[in-house]
Amino acid sequence: MRLPTRIHGMLDYLMGALLIASPWLLGFADNEAARWVPVVLGAGVLLYSLFTDYELGAVRKLQMPAHLLLDAVGGILLAASPWILGFDERVWMPHVVLGAVEVVTAAITNTVPGYERRRAAR
Repeated sequence: MRLPTRIHGMLDYLMGALLIASPWLLGFADNEAARWVPVVLGAGVLLYSLFTDYELGAVRKLQMPAHLLLDAVGGILLAASPWILGFDERVWMPHVVLGAVEVVTAAITNTVPGYERRRAAR
C-alpha cells in the first residue's frame, strides 16, 4: 500500500516546521551551516507544498512526481550536508535521520492525488 497524498501533505507541513525548528529543538543552532541547511530546506518544503497539486496545496501547480523528486533530492542533500559542509564532527544525526525520512516518504507516496484517483474511478 502506498501513502495517500493527503497524509503526505500533512507530513510535509509538519516536516517543514520541524526542519525549521530542529536546530533550536535539538541543540545545534550554534553552528551556522548546521543551522541553515534544515532551515532553508524546511522553508522550501513549506513553499513547494503550498504549490503542490494535492489535497493540501493552496495553488496546485506543481505535480506530485515533481514534488516527490524535490522531497527526495532535499532529503539526500540534508543527509549529506554534514560531510559536504564540514560540520559532521559537531552534528550529523538529525540531518541524516530527517533526510532519510524525506527520501523514504517520497518513495512510498502515491503519485496521483486522492481526489484525482476518485475522479478516475467514476
